[in-house]
Amino acid sequence: MKTAVGTARSTSWVHIFADFKEITKARLAISVVFSSIAGYLLGADTIETVSLLLLFFGGYCMVGASNVYNQIIEKDLDALMNRTRNRPIPAGRMSVNTALTVAVVLTLLGVVLLYILNPKTAMFGAISIFLYTSIYTPLKTKTPLSVFVGAFPGAIPFMLGWVAATNDFGIEPGTLFMIQFFWQFPHFWALAWMLDEDYKKGGFKMLPTGKKDTGTALQIIMYTIWMMVASVMPVFGITGRLHLSIVAAVVIFILGMIMLIFAFRLYEKRDNISAKKLMLASVSYITLMQIVYVIDKFI
Repeated sequence: MKTAVGTARSTSWVHIFADFKEITKARLAISVVFSSIAGYLLGADTIETVSLLLLFFGGYCMVGASNVYNQIIEKDLDALMNRTRNRPIPAGRMSVNTALTVAVVLTLLGVVLLYILNPKTAMFGAISIFLYTSIYTPLKTKTPLSVFVGAFPGAIPFMLGWVAATNDFGIEPGTLFMIQFFWQFPHFWALAWMLDEDYKKGGFKMLPTGKKDTGTALQIIMYTIWMMVASVMPVFGITGRLHLSIVAAVVIFILGMIMLIFAFRLYEKRDNISAKKLMLASVSYITLMQIVYVIDKFI
C-alpha cells in the first residue's frame, strides 16, 4: 500500500512539474535567459557566478510570469486553437486562481532577484512584463501592430544582460536591443505564417498584411536585412565598448545571408514548409550570432 501511495504521489509531482513547465513555457524561457546570459558575458569585466545565477533564475521568473499572465488572459481563446487547447488552464488541469498565484509569485521573486543585481535590471524586467501582458497580449486580437509592440519586450533580454553586468544603459545595450528587435519580425512572422489557420480560430491578427502573401514575405525580407545591418554594426567601432572583429562580423553576416535566403524562398513559394524552414533558421541565427559575439570577446 505504501508503495502504491508513494508511486501516486510521485506521479502527481511529475504532472505538477510538467504543467509548471508548460504554463511558464520552459523552453522559450530558457532560450530568452540564454540571450540575457550572452549579454551579461559581453558586458562583464569579471564574471561572477552569483550574478549569473541571479540573472538566470530572475530572468526565468520574469519570462515565466509573462507567459502565465498571457495564458490567463487568453484562456478562452487558447481553448479554440489546436496547438494551445491542451495547455493547463483550458484543459482544466490548473485553475485560474492557481495560475495567478504562480504568476504573482514569479513576478515578485523575479523583481527581487534582478534588483539584487541592480535596480536598472529589475526596472527593465518589470517593463518587459508590463508591455507583454498589458499591451501586446490585448492587441493580438485587434491589430497586426501587436507584433511591433511585442518586439519591444522580446528584444529586452539581450540588452538586459549587459545592464545586469554594468548597471548602465548606453549605446552598447542599445545596439544589442536593436539586433534582437529587428530579429523578432522575421522570426515571429514565419511562425505566424505556419500557424495562420490556427491563429484565425482564436481571432489573432498576427501577419502584417493579414494574409500569407508577397506583402508579408517582402516585409520579412526587409526586416531580415535590417537585422543583418544591426548585427555587424559593432565592427565599425561606433558602439562604445561593444566590439566585433572583422572575422566575427563576416561569420555573422554569412549566418544572416543564410537566413535571408530562406526569407527569399518564402517570398517565392509562399508555403508553410518554407515558413517553417525560415523559422528554424531564425532560431539558429539568434543563438549562433550571440555565441559568436561572446567567443569573439574572449579570444
